[in-house]
Amino acid sequence: MLEELLVFTRGGLILWALSGGGGATAVNASLVDALIRSSLLGDQSAEGAGVSPDGMRALKWAFDNALGLVFVAVYRRVLHLLYVDDLLAAVRSEFSRIYHPRRTSYDGFSDVFRQLHLEAQARADEMSKSKQAPVESRPPPTPASHNVGPMVPGDSSGNAGGSKQGDNDGDSGKEENSGGDPEPKDGGAFNLSILQNIFQRENNDVKKKNKPNKKGRHKNRDKEPSNKKLDFSEPAERGKTDHVAVNEGKSKVDEDEQVGDDPKVKGWFSSLFQSIGAGNSVISKSDLQPALRAVKDRLMTKNVAEEIAEKLCESIAASLVGKKLGSFTSISSTVQVAMEEALLRILTPSRSIDILRDVHAAKERERPYVIVFVGVNGVGKSTNLAKVAYWLLQHDLSVTLAACDTFRSGAVEQLRTHARRLQIPIFEKGYERDPAVVAKQAIQEAIRTKSDVVLVDTAGRMQDNEPLMRALSKLINVNNPDLVLFVGEALVGNDAIDQLTQFNQKLADFSSVPAARLIDGILLSKFDTVDDKVGAALSMVYVSGAPVMFVGCGQSYTDLKKLNVKSIVNTLLK
Repeated sequence: MLEELLVFTRGGLILWALSGGGGATAVNASLVDALIRSSLLGDQSAEGAGVSPDGMRALKWAFDNALGLVFVAVYRRVLHLLYVDDLLAAVRSEFSRIYHPRRTSYDGFSDVFRQLHLEAQARADEMSKSKQAPVESRPPPTPASHNVGPMVPGDSSGNAGGSKQGDNDGDSGKEENSGGDPEPKDGGAFNLSILQNIFQRENNDVKKKNKPNKKGRHKNRDKEPSNKKLDFSEPAERGKTDHVAVNEGKSKVDEDEQVGDDPKVKGWFSSLFQSIGAGNSVISKSDLQPALRAVKDRLMTKNVAEEIAEKLCESIAASLVGKKLGSFTSISSTVQVAMEEALLRILTPSRSIDILRDVHAAKERERPYVIVFVGVNGVGKSTNLAKVAYWLLQHDLSVTLAACDTFRSGAVEQLRTHARRLQIPIFEKGYERDPAVVAKQAIQEAIRTKSDVVLVDTAGRMQDNEPLMRALSKLINVNNPDLVLFVGEALVGNDAIDQLTQFNQKLADFSSVPAARLIDGILLSKFDTVDDKVGAALSMVYVSGAPVMFVGCGQSYTDLKKLNVKSIVNTLLK
């Protein structure tokens, strides 16, 4: 049976509860707080379902965006109450009718709720019985005639538009006008054939003008733009690889990003759903479904995980339902603007991580700044670690590398090669050593030599490898680094969710301290290989809340950039 039904504002003020009155008991107050923290904050909310903090109860909620009200039903997870959605809709309709912003007590609503509850249960029982009844056969549809002519209003020969025989006499004037002089008579209806003829002539002129002759069919091929791979940061020449990496040039991390919107380039939304909404009409969920389905499909083609695309669309629907559509504003453009704002909000870091500032702050405390690089096998941790080292060197900071990948054969030699090319020291103890101890000794050596930054290389490990995940958690807990960077491939889609979620979960489970250290930031490798399939960045940020701090975009030490959020959003919605 239904345990609780709460009505409260988005600010958390409980207006009415099934247990009676508007008071906040300990149980429903905790549910309200948990729902606000997990779903309502950050605008990642939508009409949907969830689970209570104790995991024993199921939650379903609905919104009235116009009034800022939230309706939550609570019941045991083992029960399958088919009428909950119907009941929430009925409660929302009735409560919204009597709601007043200055009113805080709704004791009389209990009687109304009991009646709504009984009606919802009755409808659910009736629907359940109807599903078990045999389905009556339906008459076959009437086949369409193949002799119907063009659908021209008033064309009696084709009987277009369902006109009857008696209407032919009244439409004779229109037939004569359409077959003769295209100009409408004074006081008559505007003739659409005028625009159609003009449009057809313009199209024919454009086709003749652009039609290549046989001899010069490829005459202008050299003038056409080449199909270059998409770049999401300020373009710059890559530094040439040399024996000494310090001569490769300026790192691309420090290049200013300038992305402007080209008014001539229209996104895919501009060709969809061009119907213009009536001024001040209220947006319903059914109005949004076509545009939301289209944007979900588009996000998935850009390599956004299906689960993330679905949650984003639900969030957009929840934020728009009940609002008024402006005059001469289409549903598609409203959804596009809302989705663009949501993507910008998600990809823009909620907390500032300025590595250079933090390094100088650590120097004032006479200790090195420690960054630990983690990730699955083969994503390019060591290579991108070297790129970060090269960037730090350009800012006149001293760097020490710590070879803590003591499992993979050749890992120490690989890092040693980077250290030699970058002309920086490396701390190594060989293989089959405890990586946590090696990292601790490397930090102590950096303190002794007054090194500014320690970059810790760790072994690649799959998220379900318990022994290696325990070792990683120990390394982080023992050494308490300033930054934990997760290195992931930009090529992954749904795997990005599993990798980041499992890494954070295992770091929390195996932590020996109450406040477990989790992933602080993301470095996306192989970003130059994904073309416009940039959805992995969105999926990773959405599930972890950690910002994308760097993207690797090539094989040279200079090929490291900052994520261009505006460009990513434009690409996802194009």
